[in-house]
Amino acid sequence: MQPIREPTASESYFWPSVWAVALHVLIFGLLFVSFAMTPELPEAKPIVQATLYQLKSKSQATTQTNQKLAGEAKKSAARQTEVEQMEQKKVEQEAIKAAEQKKADAAQKAEEQKAEEAKKAEEAKKADDAKKAEAKKADDAKKAAEEKQLADIAKKKAEDDAKKKAEEDAKRAAAEEAKKQAAEDAKKQAAEDAKKKAAEDAKKKAAEDAKKKAADDAKKKAQDAARKSAEEKKAQALADLLSDKPERQQALADEKGDEVAGSFDDLIRSRAAEGWARPPSARKGMTVVLQIAMLPDGTITSVTVSKSSGDGPFDSSAVAAVKNIGRLTEMQGLKPSDFAPYRSFKMTFTPEDLAL
Repeated sequence: MQPIREPTASESYFWPSVWAVALHVLIFGLLFVSFAMTPELPEAKPIVQATLYQLKSKSQATTQTNQKLAGEAKKSAARQTEVEQMEQKKVEQEAIKAAEQKKADAAQKAEEQKAEEAKKAEEAKKADDAKKAEAKKADDAKKAAEEKQLADIAKKKAEDDAKKKAEEDAKRAAAEEAKKQAAEDAKKQAAEDAKKKAAEDAKKKAAEDAKKKAADDAKKKAQDAARKSAEEKKAQALADLLSDKPERQQALADEKGDEVAGSFDDLIRSRAAEGWARPPSARKGMTVVLQIAMLPDGTITSVTVSKSSGDGPFDSSAVAAVKNIGRLTEMQGLKPSDFAPYRSFKMTFTPEDLAL
């Protein structure tokens, strides 16, 4: 809990001093307003006061007379005082009434001035409204004139467009009719020309087909004869190489040399072509280079694509064809020096029956 700080002496007297000063200022302000609003009163008339002195030396009659005169004077003075008070009260009432009348006149004048200003404002508003109405009327008239002018222009343009369209339609109809007639004439002529050309083409194609068939047959016969002769020679060479004694094999190997080695390449291609399943995407001119690994007994251990043909199914079919060979028994009789090139070699696969 925090300790409560005791106020100092200056702090204790600060607010009472402020309130005292404010109260005195308010009282002086009210006095000033009351003096300023006090109406002007007429000057008071002097009051006559009479004092009766009784002299002891006078007689009783004189005394009575004097007393009577004093009483009358006193009454007269009382009446005079009462009259003066009534007149003063009347003057005060008239002053109050004048002040109220003055205030009422000022209020009436303010109301009249306010009404006059309102009237002037109303008249100014009416004048402004009339001016706006005249301007709007002028704008409407101008707008109506412009719209009429635009309508006339649009009407004239529509008439011109309709006339132009009618002329264009007539020209178009005539052109279409002429075009239609020309098309019919051209169609007839084209039909006749096509008929003539078809007859000539058929005749020409028949002659070319017959000529091509004859050439293909001759070429195929020549290729079959050459391939058969080469295969017979290669088979004979392999048989001679594998069936004779080692001395005979050495002699034949020395005589054949590269010719025998080349025969094994052709033998592998021939066996691969025999077991090749042609894919639908195969086309003339496709060539794939295969990397082949082989054991000394002729067993093919692996086949991979070294250079693709660009067609995946064809490459896969070539790899499968070589793998399907399995083992070449003809390789078993080769000496190590002759077999060394076939341990891992490359072969280009382009079967002859791929021609399309």
